[in-house]
Amino acid sequence: MRLRVVLTSISIVIASAATAEDWTQFRGANHNYLAEADALPTDWSNGNNIRWKTAVPGEGWASPVVSGEKVFIATAIQEVEGKDTAPPPEMRSPRIGADSVYRWELHCLDLSTGETLWHRVALRANPRVRTHHANTYASETPVTDGTHVYVYFGMMGLYCYDFDGELVWSKDLGGYKMDGDWGTGSSPILYNDTLYLQIDNEERSFLVALNPTNGEERWRVERDEVSSWSTPMIWRNKVRTELITCSKFVRSYDPATGEQLWSMNLEGGRSSASATGNMDALFFGNERRSDGGGDLFAVRAGASGDISRVGEGAPSDSLLWQLHRLGPDFASPLLYDGSLYIFGRNRGSIGVFDPATGDRRDGIERLPGARSFWSSPWGYDGNVYCIDEGGTAFVVASGPDPELVATIPLNEEVRASPAIIDGALILRSKQHVYRIGN
Repeated sequence: MRLRVVLTSISIVIASAATAEDWTQFRGANHNYLAEADALPTDWSNGNNIRWKTAVPGEGWASPVVSGEKVFIATAIQEVEGKDTAPPPEMRSPRIGADSVYRWELHCLDLSTGETLWHRVALRANPRVRTHHANTYASETPVTDGTHVYVYFGMMGLYCYDFDGELVWSKDLGGYKMDGDWGTGSSPILYNDTLYLQIDNEERSFLVALNPTNGEERWRVERDEVSSWSTPMIWRNKVRTELITCSKFVRSYDPATGEQLWSMNLEGGRSSASATGNMDALFFGNERRSDGGGDLFAVRAGASGDISRVGEGAPSDSLLWQLHRLGPDFASPLLYDGSLYIFGRNRGSIGVFDPATGDRRDGIERLPGARSFWSSPWGYDGNVYCIDEGGTAFVVASGPDPELVATIPLNEEVRASPAIIDGALILRSKQHVYRIGN
């Protein structure tokens, strides 16, 4: 019997050479989907089920992607430490600055052994923008179509390689200042032989669709947006297929043309986590630290125009429900086994909701000992897994009465989301890439 791994409850077909067992982009081959995987590990504590462990130089929170027998990892290696790493007076924590020298690299590992097959230096330069010490200069997850891999290094450019490591093309999409010098983090996605990038910043925000064969633009939409770190997603619902972006606004576009279908003002906050959805509704939220947290929203399929709230808290007809101060922070929401899961940034918070009504499920609200959640959660065999930044996976039984059933320590810092394939998790920590399998 094939057991199911679920990141959301919808299935999207992408025309590519990748197989169903591949994990080709952030949060999966189809970004939000129901996929099948056999015999996943359910414990890897104390080195148990660690098939291989490979050190990767430099730093990066880009998630691994897998195609065939190859694992791809993006990283940034500091060659020269700059003098401006000390924070300006208005900053409470250090930023890495523009007089440092970095190498931006793509590494290809053998899926069976973890051996490094090749690595390529995409660029050696001074960073165009500063980044937060908790971020990196390689936080965007690559994407592959089964014959090429596309790696985006934020303001440092987009690079296309074939599977032998030969550079096919590269594209400079510009360098723009980011809010708070916090760096970048939005990953590219592929859908219907088109490469999409959401490039939101403080100077010139835009959404662009590229031909993956040569990098030429198919369309570009200028956006009235501030800096954001959310990765766009494809939402296939009962009405149509939509390209969703989250920032100060949540916006829906026609993936073929870039025409805006609807928008919603998040009113005072912004969304750093990607959205998720099923055939009936889209689920997303905003982070608002100044007044105790953002909100969680559910929008009905078929929305159009401006669906922002009107009047004193009155929702539009397209808004299915809204919950105050329960929005996601960094980890993306998860739909699994009839529930919507939100893992929070502070104090190990977890929210479990009925996606149809927004009613909160009874059960745990705090995961004891948990730190911030950056990595996106996944569901498997009746449980939901999410890894905190300290590398501990928290396992929560799904269903109407969620409860904590296990903790699995790794003892390394983790902020990347794992790749999930038959029989294994490919997990990136701060220093290593792991293949975890029974």
